[in-house]
Amino acid sequence: MKETLTKLITALAFSLFAFAAFAADAPPKVVVLRAARLIDGRGGNVVSPGVIVVRGNRIESIGGAVPAGAQVIDLGDMTLLPGLIDAHVHTLLQGDITSEDYDVQLFKESLPYRALRATKALKIALGNGFTTVRDVETEGAMYTDVDLKHAINNGIIDGPRMVVSTRAMSVTGGYGPSGYAPDVTYPMGVQIVDGVEQARKAVREQIAHGADWIKVYADRSYFVTKDGTLSSTPTFNAEEMKAIVEEAHRLRHKVAAHAMARPGIENALNAGVDSIEHGIAIPDDLLDVMVAKGTYLCPTLIVTEYVAPGRGGIWTKIPAFHRDSFSRALKRGVKIAFGTDAGGFAWDAINEAKEFEYETRYGMTPMQAIQTATRNAADLLDMSDRIGTIEAGKFADIVAVPGNPLSDITAMERVAFVMKDGNVYKRP
Repeated sequence: MKETLTKLITALAFSLFAFAAFAADAPPKVVVLRAARLIDGRGGNVVSPGVIVVRGNRIESIGGAVPAGAQVIDLGDMTLLPGLIDAHVHTLLQGDITSEDYDVQLFKESLPYRALRATKALKIALGNGFTTVRDVETEGAMYTDVDLKHAINNGIIDGPRMVVSTRAMSVTGGYGPSGYAPDVTYPMGVQIVDGVEQARKAVREQIAHGADWIKVYADRSYFVTKDGTLSSTPTFNAEEMKAIVEEAHRLRHKVAAHAMARPGIENALNAGVDSIEHGIAIPDDLLDVMVAKGTYLCPTLIVTEYVAPGRGGIWTKIPAFHRDSFSRALKRGVKIAFGTDAGGFAWDAINEAKEFEYETRYGMTPMQAIQTATRNAADLLDMSDRIGTIEAGKFADIVAVPGNPLSDITAMERVAFVMKDGNVYKRP
C-alpha cells in the first residue's frame, strides 16, 4: 500500500512538472484576423483589405504575411475596428426613468443582488463591442464596482476592462433618494460631502478603496430662465469644488463632473475638472474655456432622449437644449469622448452603440463618431498607450461590424466579433 502510494505521488509530481514545463515553453498563440476593411481609430483612410496579426494579448502587426501556424479568422465583408470604449456607464444601475425606479433598487435590492445584475450588464456591454468602460459611480452600491473590476481582471466573470469611480459626491439635499420623512434613515445614492475638509477626506477615502476617477455632481434642480436658457442650482460651492479637484489631482487622479447648465459647468471648469458629463446647455463662452483647457465633453445624448417622456416636466425640454449644445461644442472644437449613461436606461432595453447614430444625427461624420469611442475616449482615460487604436504593441481589443460603418453608422449596433485582450468573446 505504501509502495503504491509512493508511486502515485511520484507519477503525479512528474505529470505536474511536465505540464509546467510545457506551459512555460509553449509559444504565445498567434491569431490572424482578416476582413474586407479596417478602421484603425486614428482617423486615416480605411484600409482594405484588413489584416491584423495578434500574438498573445497584443497586436503584433497590421498587414503582411500570415505567420506559420497561425489561426486565421476570416470575417468576410466586415470592418475591423478597435475595441469600443464607453466612458460613461453605471453598471450597478438598471434604469431610472423615475425616482421610483431608482428607489426600488436602493431600498429593495441587496448589494450582492445588484452585483449579480451588474455581471449581466457587463456581459451585454462586452457583447455590444465595448471592451473598456468607465463606470462613473455605483448609485448607492458603495465600492462594488471595484469588486466587479477585480472579478473581470482575475477571470472570474467576463466583461469589459473597467475604470471605476466608486461612490461619487454631492452635498446635503443635492441627491436622491429624497422626499421621505426626516426621521427615516435610508441609503443615499452618493457620498454626501459638506465643507472643504469633508471634500478632501472623501477623495482620499474613495481612492483608498479603489477609485480610478473621482465623480462629482456639480448641479441639480434644472429650470428655464426668463430669457429661455437652461439653468440649475449648483451643488458644491467654489471652495468645496476646488478642494475636491486639487486633492484628486494631487493624488494623480482625474475628476468627472456631472454638469448640465452654466452654474454647475462654470463652477466645475473653474475648479479644473477633467471632463464635463452631459453638458446639456453649455454657453459658448464656456465651450471656449473647455477648448482652452482641453476639458473633455462626454455628452450621453441617447439617455436624455430616452428618459425625457417618462420624467416629464422640465425634462421634456432638455433634449432640445442637449442637441444644440452638442452641435455647438462640435463646431467650436471641444474634445468629445463617447459616453451613453447606460444604466440610466436599462441595459437590455437599448444597445448603447445607438449613441453613434445620435452623434451623427447632430453633426458628426461617421469617422468622427467612431473616434469618440476609440482614440478620444482612450485619451480621456489616459490609456492611449494601450487601447483606442489598432497599432502594433497595443492590447488586442478588436471588434468587427458587418459592412462599412462609414456608409451606415447603424452597423455599429451590430457588432458580430469581439476580441478583448487577445481572447475571442463573440464571433459570427
